[in-house]
Formats: sequence, C-alpha cells, structure tokens
Amino acid sequence: MTGWIAIALGDVTGIGPEVTLKALAAEAASDQTRYLLIGDEATVRALNQRLGLNVPLEPYSGPDSPGRFCLHNPLAEPLASDLETGSPSAARAAIAFLTDGANRCLRQEMDALVTAPLNKHSIVRSGQPFVGQTEFLAQMAGVERIAMMLLGADDRGRWLRVALATTHISLKLVASHLRAGLIETAIDLADQACRDLQLPRRRIAVCGLNPHAGEGGEFGDEEITTVQPAVEAARRRGFDVTGPLSADALFYHAYRGDYDAVVAMYHDQGLIPLKMVAFENGVNWTLGLPFIRTSPDHGTAYDIAGQNKASPSSMIAALRLARQLAANRDGKATVK
Repeated sequence: MTGWIAIALGDVTGIGPEVTLKALAAEAASDQTRYLLIGDEATVRALNQRLGLNVPLEPYSGPDSPGRFCLHNPLAEPLASDLETGSPSAARAAIAFLTDGANRCLRQEMDALVTAPLNKHSIVRSGQPFVGQTEFLAQMAGVERIAMMLLGADDRGRWLRVALATTHISLKLVASHLRAGLIETAIDLADQACRDLQLPRRRIAVCGLNPHAGEGGEFGDEEITTVQPAVEAARRRGFDVTGPLSADALFYHAYRGDYDAVVAMYHDQGLIPLKMVAFENGVNWTLGLPFIRTSPDHGTAYDIAGQNKASPSSMIAALRLARQLAANRDGKATVK
C-alpha cells in the first residue's frame, strides 16, 4: 500500500490552498504517494476549478479510500465563501485543520504532516492563545525536546541546514532565555536530522550569540557561560560538533560545505542566511516530534492571496522532504 501524507491547508484566506493545489498538480506524476488535504471542501474545490488545475479530489473515508488525492473537512459547518483576509473564522478553521492532521499522525494513520501557512496574529485576534505551529504540535504530542530546522539549497545544489536553539521570542529576551540545555537539544536533534536525511557525515557547527562570538567576553559572556559548555558536553557524548563560532563567518563555511548543519542561537540569526540562499525552496522541519512535520518557509501572503500569483516552490520542497523522510524512516519504496 502506498504511503499517505496529510496536508493541513492553513488559513484559507491566504495562499495555502493555492500553493498546495499547484504543488500537487506539479508533483502528481513523480510518485504514487497518496495525499489527504484537510480543509474546507467548498473552498478547495472552487479554487481547484478556478485555477484550472483539475486535481482529482475524492472524499476520504479512511486509509483504504480510493484515489490518490483525498479531501476531508473537519469543520461542523462550511466556511463562508466571502471571508476577508485574516478572518477569525478562517483562523479558527486553520487550527482545526492543524489539529486534525496532527491527530491522524499521532494515530499513525498518516506517514507525515505538511502544514500550509497560517497567521499567528489572526489566530490570537480570534481568541486563541498561539505561539506557532511548532510549539502547538509539540504540546499536542506531549514532547518538550524539539527544534525548528530550516533547510534549502541554491540553484547549484549547495545546502544550508539550520536548527534553532530559540524560536519565537523577542530579540531582547534571547540572552535571558538561552540555556545550555536548549543548545544541547538543538545539537542532538540536528545530528539526528542528518541521520534521517542519510547524509554521509554529521558535522555540526554552533553559532555564538554575540558579535565575533563574544570576543573572549568583551561583547558578552554567553559564549563562555552557556554556549561553550553545551558544545563541550555534546562533544563528550560523541557528537562531531564545533563552536561557538562567529556567525558572520560560520555561514560562509557552512554554505561551501564544511558543515552539514548549523545551530543558531535565535530566529533571525539562522533564517536570514537560509532565506538568502533558498528563499524559493526553503522548508521548515520540526525536529523531535513523534511524526514527520514539514512546512513551506513562507507566510500567508495575504497581499497576493486569490490572485493566482503564489509560487508553489516551497510547498513542493516541503512535500518532497516529507516523502524522503517517510521513505528513509519506514523503508517504503513507494514513498519517495
């Protein structure tokens, strides 16, 4: 039996449904993976027709459902067809889609979950506390040791893979939130990510927090008190890891292939170089969950939603990574 990948369609007033349908149309001939789209049925079917993609969507009745592209709506009532961008109804629906997909993965009904973009601000305004999909899924799965990894390649096949020690917190709070345990977790999970990708080696470099990695304590002591102890502890456990290194030079060396993954201390330190290299095809991969979760590395793009302008490149990359990881994890020749 071919593998199943669930796709939570995110905020329907953004570009999530559009890039999903475009990606599936582009990837349909590449393998025999089966896909479950989780979203508002009327919205998806109308968009499929309007874009002229004609993805053959079938109702989902379980893992033995006929067809390769199935559609399921977990909502009790269909969404209105004229929702404004960032609508509270769309935000609440996005959480319902995400929850449904995660539960199916936790039940091992699906081999992986790919999540289309949603908007944190819209969700909070709708009355739901929310930090991000990574944190939401970790809470659902009951795990604490997680990390975000962003990865992508340029047009010459040069990769950056960046795991984050901290994620969605204010820059002014990073130093006070940074702990050696968070860095060790990111190193550990980055090493496991290299294993899951079946890379020939797992050489990891760790960024310093401060300019010039603190310059021996002149620009801050976090490298001495927090980062270096975490690197040394990981090295004692057998990891091939070095650092803390000055981030401005480290990413150059990682980009040319000296390292297989980088651990960055905070969100923008890692994501700015990643998006510079692979803005169109970057993927967000949540490390540490009991199931595979990937996502395109972009937002809802409300400004172009509904205009048939959105590129599916990042969603295609997210689908391909989910298939690759599922194949590597389960040894299924049918999921590639």
